[in-house]
Amino acid sequence: MKHCNLLLFSLMLFTFACQQSSFDDGTSQYWKESQAPFYHGVASGDPQADAVIIWTRVTPESEQEITGSWVMALDENMKRVFKRGTFSTNADRDYTVKIDVTDLPPDRYIYYQFEALGNKSPVGRTKTAVNDYIEFLQFAVVSCSNFEAGYFNALSRIAELNKLDAVLHLGDYIYEYEVGGYGDTTLGRHHLPNNEIVSLQDYRTRYSQYRLDEDFQRVHQMHPFITIWDDHEISNNAYETGAQNHQSDKEGDYDTRKSAARQAYYEWLPVREGNQLYRSFNYGSLVDLIMLDERLAGRTPQVDNAAQEDLRNPERSMLGKEQLAWFKERLKNSRAQWKIIGNQVIFSKMDVSALGWGGEINTDAWDGYPAEQEDIIQFLKTNAIPNVIFVSGDTHASWAIEVPESIEAYNADSTATVAVEFGATSITSANTDELVSVDSTIRIEKSLMDPAYNPHLKYNNQRDHGYLLLSIFPDGVTAQFRMVESVSRRATGEKTDRIAKVRSGSHSLLVQ
Repeated sequence: MKHCNLLLFSLMLFTFACQQSSFDDGTSQYWKESQAPFYHGVASGDPQADAVIIWTRVTPESEQEITGSWVMALDENMKRVFKRGTFSTNADRDYTVKIDVTDLPPDRYIYYQFEALGNKSPVGRTKTAVNDYIEFLQFAVVSCSNFEAGYFNALSRIAELNKLDAVLHLGDYIYEYEVGGYGDTTLGRHHLPNNEIVSLQDYRTRYSQYRLDEDFQRVHQMHPFITIWDDHEISNNAYETGAQNHQSDKEGDYDTRKSAARQAYYEWLPVREGNQLYRSFNYGSLVDLIMLDERLAGRTPQVDNAAQEDLRNPERSMLGKEQLAWFKERLKNSRAQWKIIGNQVIFSKMDVSALGWGGEINTDAWDGYPAEQEDIIQFLKTNAIPNVIFVSGDTHASWAIEVPESIEAYNADSTATVAVEFGATSITSANTDELVSVDSTIRIEKSLMDPAYNPHLKYNNQRDHGYLLLSIFPDGVTAQFRMVESVSRRATGEKTDRIAKVRSGSHSLLVQ
């Protein structure tokens, strides 16, 4: 009998442990009981003129099939309800809920709410795109949100913006590293799980932790997101068939890991699901927004350094043939005043030797794929495509660049340009001044902007964290580089470091 009782007790412990791993993966320390079972809040994304994705996660106490309902209203008190529906979710989707609501009015703020297990979620606010003439749009552009590196104060500042059409997250929404692998563990913001994430459950837990952060919850509650992945949603310096931070003898099969990362991304972010993540959004006559996938759709491996003969091999690709053709078609057929390109890594030619990375170019950026880079530049020039703006992330720094046909042509004629590029700094991930002194960082900025090296670079900030606020009018675009006072503590201070402007029909920047 004692052996039987011991066996029964062991089975009970095993069952309890399995339930805990499914529903309390260590993230319960961040739960707010007043939000149960909607601990992760609500979110919306991929807005169209007549549709938007709404999202939540219902956290059960035990494994079960969950059914619930959702409503949409024209007021935040949820009195003027005009849309409603039901949903079901289960462990197969990690209890996330994603609804593509259609037949919506264009250019409207709309409120939404979920109900399940006898409780209601927080009320979310979203906004549909426009389908006609409009004179003003505004996007917040962000990238590189490392939980261990600090507090997401920039997201709180964005949440406070009233007239925002969407938040463009250009990638590195999460980081894959183990505790202490990349960040500042002295802040007490330790990654969950504590290992480098590899399995589906690992990725799910990491997203869960991020989405329990109060700043992330608030900004998702207030604005629709349009997201694209960069490398850290999978593994550092990822490409289609591998990654710098993936070793098969330690992390197993790369395709298995990539599949897990992709599945968790689609579960936890308010994006439409399809075979490819690259996609476009139309904002009436004013903007066509084109979101590129520069990691998993066709990128070939990076070269180790710029001296390699393979660097200029025309078979090497950032986008892949299918996406490149799609990109060119979108550019050529666009009738919008402005073409905004959601771009993960810096597109412009850039001498970065001042950063001390051991070479003149960043081989993970477009400079590492010069054949395809030059192909796109020539396409923009040959087809005289006007008003193209690249917005880029990845570098943990701010940039304002006039994209040249070539450095030689630009030195001879500063109007020999095909676009402009604005680089958004990181939300928290380490700036250069967290690696070297502030004085050294300022010298690096000055060296980068030396006309002898980068005559087309008009602004660079390697020191601050924050976001880019893009204000778009028919006759011009204004980029405000907004910086927060701290990421090592919760803080409300914010400043505008610089403002860059470009007029319609020109690729010349005025930086103030």
